[in-house]
Amino acid sequence: MKGLLLTVAFLAELAMLVAAGWWGFTLDAGLAVRLLAGIGAPLLIAVVWAVFCSPRATVRLPAPAKLAVQAACFLVAGLLLALAGHPVLAGLLVVVWAVDRAVLSHGGHPA
Repeated sequence: MKGLLLTVAFLAELAMLVAAGWWGFTLDAGLAVRLLAGIGAPLLIAVVWAVFCSPRATVRLPAPAKLAVQAACFLVAGLLLALAGHPVLAGLLVVVWAVDRAVLSHGGHPA
């Protein structure tokens, strides 16, 4: 069960990056702006995740702070996906992450 939950968490993290890129590439702007936003937004989220949330994070945060950074990343990605015109998918992304995170935490797997 834990393996399945960790797989869902990983897939949600990938979906978070896709959502940020989707927003950037679908902006109603010039090609240069779309490329910058489509590459830059997921890259920024990935850097924040790598620094604070990954298993090899360079900055070790206490579990509540790490959970807050994770939640912020998913909420930003959800907001960007909603702004790209997909509010239902945005809500689904955030809910899937939150439920998966809650079940993992309940099972003793900290943030």
